[in-house]
Amino acid sequence: MKTKRQIELVNTFLSSFGDGLEAPYRAIAEYLSELGYNPKKEGSNLSFKHDLHNKQMVKMGRRNDKNRSPFFSLRFSACKSYSQRFAEIVITNINKYPQKSAGCLTNTCNYCAGEPGTYVYTHTFPDGESKSHCGAYVLEIPQVTEGDVEEIKGLIREEHEYLMKHEAGGE
Repeated sequence: MKTKRQIELVNTFLSSFGDGLEAPYRAIAEYLSELGYNPKKEGSNLSFKHDLHNKQMVKMGRRNDKNRSPFFSLRFSACKSYSQRFAEIVITNINKYPQKSAGCLTNTCNYCAGEPGTYVYTHTFPDGESKSHCGAYVLEIPQVTEGDVEEIKGLIREEHEYLMKHEAGGE
């Protein structure tokens, strides 16, 4: 983390997760910091954004359910390839939220910069139909473990490069 306040914010936030979850979340938070993403407290959650493009890369926190279980959400819409685990997350969101289809593909949205279709979550189903989900959203990654950290870092790196090129003016 960059500042003492940011370090304290992340440490306080992660200390309630317990040993099993704290390590992967900490590794991801530290990597985000290396890339220039700043943690910001939003209620009982942390959101990570970059000053040069102000797009949310990661959101982590606790649900408002009775268990206050932790969650982790990641933006990886510009990523070209990922494991079946992440493909299933895309499929789940396409099916669960059909109203969040990518408006940029039909010229009904201009929120994201870059060529339409390069920053949307897309899946081609077995019947050949291709469906999309808006790439401006972070998608929840259930049950993040230490085994997921390297793939998540790779997805963050790829998404970061895209955002820096298209949203931050090519930095």
